[in-house]
Amino acid sequence: MGNCMDTTARVDHSMNNAAYPSKVTSKTSLSSVPSTIKSNSTRSTLTLPSMRDRSELPTPRTEGEILSSSNLKAFTFNDLKTATKNFRPDSLLGEGGFGHVYKGWIDEHTLAPSRPGSGLVVAVKKLKPEGFQGHKEWLTEVDYLGQLHHKNLVKLIGYCSDGDNRLLVYEFMPKGSLENHLFRRGADPLSWAIRLKVAIGAARGLSFLHDAENQVIYRDFKASNILLDSEFNAKLSDFGLAKAGPTGDKTHVSTQVMGTHGYAAPEYIATGRLSAKADVYSFGVVLLELLTGRRALDKSKPGIEQNLVDWARPHLGDKRRLYRIMDTKLGGQYPKKGANAIASIALQCICGDAKMRPRMSQVLEELEQLRDAKYGSASPLVDIRKASHAVPRSPRSPMRVQPSPRRSLGAAAASPLPGYRTAQVH
Repeated sequence: MGNCMDTTARVDHSMNNAAYPSKVTSKTSLSSVPSTIKSNSTRSTLTLPSMRDRSELPTPRTEGEILSSSNLKAFTFNDLKTATKNFRPDSLLGEGGFGHVYKGWIDEHTLAPSRPGSGLVVAVKKLKPEGFQGHKEWLTEVDYLGQLHHKNLVKLIGYCSDGDNRLLVYEFMPKGSLENHLFRRGADPLSWAIRLKVAIGAARGLSFLHDAENQVIYRDFKASNILLDSEFNAKLSDFGLAKAGPTGDKTHVSTQVMGTHGYAAPEYIATGRLSAKADVYSFGVVLLELLTGRRALDKSKPGIEQNLVDWARPHLGDKRRLYRIMDTKLGGQYPKKGANAIASIALQCICGDAKMRPRMSQVLEELEQLRDAKYGSASPLVDIRKASHAVPRSPRSPMRVQPSPRRSLGAAAASPLPGYRTAQVH
C-alpha cells in the first residue's frame, strides 16, 4: 500500500465548471443518461421480456446489424414526440452537453406511446446533433446496451434514428443519479448503509463487464453515470465510451483518451493505453466521493483540496486521520471499522501503479463482506491485492461480449478527455 502512495502519477486536472466534473473530449461534449432526474415522479414497473444476465458481444457489427437487433424497439420520432408531450419543458428531467432527457410514457406491452400518466414511465434522451462523434457514441450505446443485460446496468428499451434525430429510450430511474444525492444542494443525505449498497451495486456492474468472455471497459465510471431505482439499487448508464478490452496476451488497448477529468486513471491520460484497471481507478474515486461527500474536482476549494484524490490520499491509510475527511452530512453515523476498510479499498483502487490495483471482482468481494459484517463493524482491514491468490476470478460469461461534460482526454499537452464525455486535459 505504501507503493501506491508513492508512485502516483501527477496530472493537472483542469476544469471549466466547478459545478460539474469536466469530462474529456476534444471539441464535442455529450452527456449521458439523466443525472438530474426528479425523484418524485410517477412510475410503473418495467415489464419487458425477462432475460438472464447476458454479456455476449460477437465480432464487431455493422450499423445495420446493430440497429436491427431484436432486443430493442425502433421508435419513430413522432412516437417519442407523443410519449413526451412533444418534448415540452414540463417533461424535462435533465440536460447537459449531450442534450436533454425527458420523461415519457409508453404502453407496457406494445411499447407504443401512451397517454401521459398512464403505462410505463421511461426516460427519453434526445441528443444534440454532434456530427460523427455524437452518432458514434449513440451507436456504441445501442450496440452495448442492446446486448448486455444485468440487474446493475440500466435497461435500454429502444432507440430512434430518424433523419438527423438520435434518441435513446431507457427505463426510468426514479431516484436519479448518485451525483445528485451526494452534491445537489438541499438533497437528503445518504446514510452509510445506502452508500455501501450503492457501491456494491456499481461494483457488481463493473465486475460483470470486466469478467465477460469478451471484456468490456466502461471508461466513464463516475457519480453522474450511476443511476438509482426506487430502492437505491445502482445501475450503470451511458455506454457511449465503452470499449472492448484487450484480447489474447495483450494487456491493454491503445485508444484516444476519453473520459472525465478527476475520474480518469493517470496512466491512461498519459499514454492512451486502456485496461480494466482504469475503471478500477475511477471506482476508487467514486468511493472517495461516497466517503467524503466531495466532488472528484471542485475549483471552489483551495489549493490541493480541488483534487479529491490528492487531498484525501494522505488520510486514507491513517485510522487516526480518516475522520477529518469523512462527509459531515453523515453526522458521525458510520462504523469506524467500516469506514477504515472502505478507505483501504479506495487507496488500493487509486494506486498510481495500475498493476497494483485489485480486480473489480476482488473489490466486490471485499465490499460484500463489509455488508455481511453489518457495514464493517467487525471487518478486519484486508489488502485485497495480497489476498488475490485466495480470491478466485469470477467465471467468465459464456457470452461475449450526465449532466456532466466528458470525453476525450489527451496526454500532457493535448489531452483528449471529453466534455459530456470529452474534455481535454491540459
